Amino acid sequence: MAMPEIDNLIRTIVDDIQTVAEGKPVVVAFSGGLDSSTVAALAKQALGADCVLLVTVNMGAYNYRRGNEIVLEMAEQLGLQQKCLLGQYVQHRVQANGPACNRCTREIKLGMVKAVARGRLVLTGANRSDTWGKLGIKVCNGYYSPLLNLEKPQVRMIADALGLVVPKIGEHPGREGCKLKHLLKPLAAPEFHGQAVAAANEVLLTLVKEARFPAELANVKIIGPLSRNIALVNLRPAPPADLSARITEALLRLSVISEVHIVDRPLTLVAKAGPAVAGDPHARYWLQHGRLQPDFAHPIQVEWLPSSNTRLHTFHVVDFRPDTQLRD
Repeated sequence: MAMPEIDNLIRTIVDDIQTVAEGKPVVVAFSGGLDSSTVAALAKQALGADCVLLVTVNMGAYNYRRGNEIVLEMAEQLGLQQKCLLGQYVQHRVQANGPACNRCTREIKLGMVKAVARGRLVLTGANRSDTWGKLGIKVCNGYYSPLLNLEKPQVRMIADALGLVVPKIGEHPGREGCKLKHLLKPLAAPEFHGQAVAAANEVLLTLVKEARFPAELANVKIIGPLSRNIALVNLRPAPPADLSARITEALLRLSVISEVHIVDRPLTLVAKAGPAVAGDPHARYWLQHGRLQPDFAHPIQVEWLPSSNTRLHTFHVVDFRPDTQLRD
């Protein structure tokens, strides 16, 4: 897209924000990432800094330390006021019955922001590159997504044209976020399951940074039965043997981790599914290809098994095995 086209797109979105907001103060659901930062900059241009408040839901131990720093850096770069809410303990309730990222977005990230907005329009960064963007409505129930019809590359071009410099945490090239998304089982015991995913992912990023390893993907998935935490380490490009050994050793020193495996080949994940997932082929397909695969360093398959656990609402990855039939 050429610069004149980008400029025209920016003017169109700014005009749309002015029209939808009717010149009134708005709140931006702000994570410090590319999408919400771009929306905040456009809202500031449309309405003025005094009419834009950034509201961030901080997930406490489940936030990356670098992520917390980026939120403050971006608020300062944008020159906008920011308010922070703590959502960690609400996560314990939402995720107790299995991984539930969409529910977290709806009830915590957006729900808590809307509660403090007190009638003001809430702007979100939803776009065509995420599930909310694909399924949502541009203006609905007090929420407004100015970027809804755009793909991620277009959002990035707008940010560049606006002069935004959005730092990266380093866990994913395109969709960074809460560490809890890497817990692939119910958060039944936060001091055990939550501690495992929070500590393991922070350790991994620290070691990657110390080694100056150019990771575009870096995460630790926590799977296994409720009594044991198995760590699946995803790094892309593939790490050298010495770094893999240091990562394995450091993770095994965590008392909440039982096993560590570097994902260096295609895998089959063995997942138990609650009734809503077990009976819905579309949900199973989306979970494998949209929710899980983008965070794995190699191709995955999922073997879905019905669960007898009546408390499991979504899914629980209980085991894995190498898959010799899958190809990179």
